[in-house]
Parts: sequence; C-alpha cells; structure tokens
Amino acid sequence: MTSQASPIYLVLVGPPGAGKGTQAAMLEQALGLKQVASGDLFREHLKNQTELGLLAKSYIDRGELVPDDVTIRMVQERIAQPDCARGVILDGFPRTLEQAKALDEMLATRGARVALVPLLAVPDEELMERLTGRRVCKQCGANYHVRFNPPRVEGVCDACGGELYQRSDDTPETVRNRLYVYYKQTSPLIGYYFAKGLLVKINGSQPMADVQRDLIAAVERVRSSS
Repeated sequence: MTSQASPIYLVLVGPPGAGKGTQAAMLEQALGLKQVASGDLFREHLKNQTELGLLAKSYIDRGELVPDDVTIRMVQERIAQPDCARGVILDGFPRTLEQAKALDEMLATRGARVALVPLLAVPDEELMERLTGRRVCKQCGANYHVRFNPPRVEGVCDACGGELYQRSDDTPETVRNRLYVYYKQTSPLIGYYFAKGLLVKINGSQPMADVQRDLIAAVERVRSSS
C-alpha cells in the first residue's frame, strides 16, 4: 500500500452484533489505519486513572452518562498520537448527532474531515440470532456460539471443560433494548452523514471476508478520488 500524504478518517457505524470491532481490526491491518474504539479508550483511561478517566468515573459512579465533551477530549487526545498519522477508523464514536458535529469541528482544526462512513447493515432477526446465541465459559472466558461456533459438547468449554453460560446482556430482552437504543441514538447520525454524501451501506450479512473486501473497495474509491 502506498503511503498517504494526508490522514484519512473513517467512521464505522452499525448495530450491535454487526461486526464493527472485527472489521475495524481487519481494516487496521489491511490499510495501515489505526482503530480507535471509544470503549477501549474509556477502559484505558479508567484503568490508568488519568485526569479524563477520573472525570468520567465521577459521572459513572453517580449513575450519570459521561458528557460528550469528556468523550470528545479522549478521542481528540488519541487521534493526535503518532500511530494515528496515516488515519483513523473510529469505532463506537460518534454515537450521537452532537458528537458528530463536535468531531467535524475537531478535525477541522487539523485541516481534515471525515472521508467515509461505512454502515454495516444487518437485518434485525440476524442480529438477534448472532447476539443471543453467544455463550461464554465461566472459567476461562472462551467465547462460543450455539450456531456459528458451537462447543464439541453442548454447554461445556472445549478448552478447559468449564460451564458455558449466557451473559445477561445477551438475553433476548436485553438485546432488543440494545437495538432500540442504537436506532434511537443513531438514526439522526446516519441521516447527518447521508446528507453529507459520506454514507456507504455495506452488506454485513455476507461472509466476513466479503464484508472486508467491500469495505476496502469503498476506502480505495475515496482515496483515489481525493
């Protein structure tokens, strides 16, 4: 891959279970861009007890949502790091219209902008099957899926023989609520990027390699036109 004169910024969106994290990690390897996942940022700041981490914790401990400006500052600090020089794949941020506008302002100060917003589209029924079918080993934490990656013996971990269980956030009721929250939060965001001509819908129901192929093709089209 030839070096890129200016960094490219992607915003990867899609519902829970669409495979955003997996695809972002694969894109990182394929294109030399850096995956920046908001969940990882929060965990890192909380673990290291940074100023922003302690600030975020003060809201979390009160049962309140962490304000946008705290999340934005975490992202801003991260994308300024040297390993993001070629560009960034944002995963889990922005989640709201307000965050998207703040991201535009943040990038504008760097003389940059969001180049592409791939949307991993997967039918709700398939998302339900993907998410509710996950099973986790109580002992070693290994992940299985009742359909896509079943253990050799039902309910028993192949690796250590531990008992497999369904996490509380993988029950049908919780998954439906997660999808509801996603649609409620993200619909305005998708409309915002569609209006800017940045949204590209990717069929997330395809095999993993085919999804990756389509993502890379979409990025290369943007690179070649810039």
